[in-house]
Amino acid sequence: MEVISGKEMAAALKQQLAADVVGYAEKYGRKPNLVVILVGDDPGSVSYVTGKAKAADEVGIDNSTIRLSEQTTEEELLDLVRALNVDTSVDGILVQLPLPNGINEEKVIETIAKEKDVDGFHPMNVAALWQKRPCVLPCTPKGIIRLMKNMGIEMAGKRAVVIGRSNIVGLPVTKLLMDENATVTVCHSRTKDIAKICSEADILVPALGRPKFVKAEMVKEGAVVIDVGVNRDPETGKLCGDVDFDDVATKASYITKVPGGVGPMTIACLMENTVECYLHNMKAQGK
Repeated sequence: MEVISGKEMAAALKQQLAADVVGYAEKYGRKPNLVVILVGDDPGSVSYVTGKAKAADEVGIDNSTIRLSEQTTEEELLDLVRALNVDTSVDGILVQLPLPNGINEEKVIETIAKEKDVDGFHPMNVAALWQKRPCVLPCTPKGIIRLMKNMGIEMAGKRAVVIGRSNIVGLPVTKLLMDENATVTVCHSRTKDIAKICSEADILVPALGRPKFVKAEMVKEGAVVIDVGVNRDPETGKLCGDVDFDDVATKASYITKVPGGVGPMTIACLMENTVECYLHNMKAQGK
C-alpha cells in the first residue's frame, strides 16, 4: 500500500508554475492576476480564500480578495463581476461558494466570463468538457487525474466507481475518467447494493461528503482509492475523508489521506488554471 501525497505533488506543480510565471512576466510585461470575491464571513470560506491567496503568492500570481458584506445584494455582486469581466488586467475571477441566501449561485457563475472562470464552473466550460473541446477544467477533478497520472496508475480499461454526482466533482471526474478510457459507474443516494458495486472497482473515488463512509468490505483488494471528502469526524472533531482510512488502507494499493491528498492538488490546479486563463488573455490581446 502506498499513500499518495497530494501535498508533495502540489508543491512540485507550484514550483514549476512559479518558474513559468517569471518567464511570462518578462515576455508580457506583467504577472497573471487573480481576483477572488468573498461575500460574508463564513469561517470555512474565509479559510479557503486565505489558502488560495497564499498559493497565488507562492506561484507569483498577483492576487486580491474583494470582501463584501453578508448584506450585499445579488445585483451588486453581478455588477462587480461584470466590471471585472471587462477589465483586461484581470485574468481570473473566482467567487467563493457558498453564497448567502438571496443570491442565485447559478446566475453569478453564468455571469463570470468563461475565459476568466478559473473554477471551470461556467455552463460553457462544462459543455465544452463533455464535448471534448478546449475549456477550463474544474480544479478538483483535474487534480484527481493528475494525482493518478503522476503515480503511473493505469486508468485505461479499468473499472472506476465514483460515489457522488455533484456538478463540482462527481460528474466532471466521471467524464475525465472516461476520457482516460476507464469504464465508470456513478453511485449516489438511490443506488442499490452500493457496497457490492464499490467492491468491484479498480479505482474508487468517493465524493459524497459522509465521514468514513467507505469501509474495507466495500473495497477490492489492490484497488486505488482517491478520497475527495472533507468532513469533521463526529467522534474526534478532526478533519477526515469519506474513507475510513485505517480500515481501507489494509486493502488498497494506492490511497490518499485527508488532509494532504486531493485538497492541495485542487489549489495547485486552480493556480494552473489561472496561468492558463492569463495566457489566453494575452493571446486575445494580440500579445
